[in-house]
Amino acid sequence: ADIGLMGPEAAIYVVTEGKKNSPVVFGQLTKRDGSFLVSRKSEPDFRWENLRGKTIVAGRTGGVPAMTFEYVVNKHGLRNGENVTLNNDVAFNLMGPAFEGGTGDYVTLFEPTASEYEKAGKGYVVASVGAESGEIPYTAFMALTDYVKKNEETIKKFLSAMLAAIRYMNETDEKTVAETLLKQFPGTSAESVATALASYRKIDAWSEDMIMKETAFDNLQTVMSNAGELRKKVNFKDIIDNSYAFSVNRNNEKTTESHS
Repeated sequence: ADIGLMGPEAAIYVVTEGKKNSPVVFGQLTKRDGSFLVSRKSEPDFRWENLRGKTIVAGRTGGVPAMTFEYVVNKHGLRNGENVTLNNDVAFNLMGPAFEGGTGDYVTLFEPTASEYEKAGKGYVVASVGAESGEIPYTAFMALTDYVKKNEETIKKFLSAMLAAIRYMNETDEKTVAETLLKQFPGTSAESVATALASYRKIDAWSEDMIMKETAFDNLQTVMSNAGELRKKVNFKDIIDNSYAFSVNRNNEKTTESHS
């Protein structure tokens, strides 16, 4: 692929290895962890301290979902192996089935799976990991340095299309947007997808301008360091190039003003 959608940590790992022609992040899509904590029992007054002495199926070691969750529980005085157990042995696509099969007291699930589990009576959504962790660049578009330099117009047009999609999603009711997304979620009802959209809107999951903040990037590196997965921090400008997103946003503003 010429352009990839993934967590910015992928680019960080490559840069710290000293490789040339490393990936450049040119547009941020989501700015929060999208997983939700699901409990076996209803906890309307859930507090993170409720996890003390419990086991949570939290994702594979080294992945941002697992690192972010560990960062959140650490903030609340909980340490893996001391007063809480984080099960990092279960593959991403098997976390729900493992929990359903009896593993753990809690599990972290993304939408629409989390809402569907609750609807089916398999668990209860008690908290948002992303709402608790704060703003972190979770997924972003990137390409190799050489590709970006040689295809600047393509990058700008790509970002312009993505911004139009984000704008449509923010300005359109969940039910209508859900209908356009159904093909991406085979076997999932439009109602469940609409519920997922509402959940992500509630936690302010998407970037509206696709411009990454340096403070958020620093938060990501703090999360990675806390998990012991980052040997040394990298400079924001070594990986992030916001110039294309800035340019596209300015052009869109001018277009909107002229239409007005």
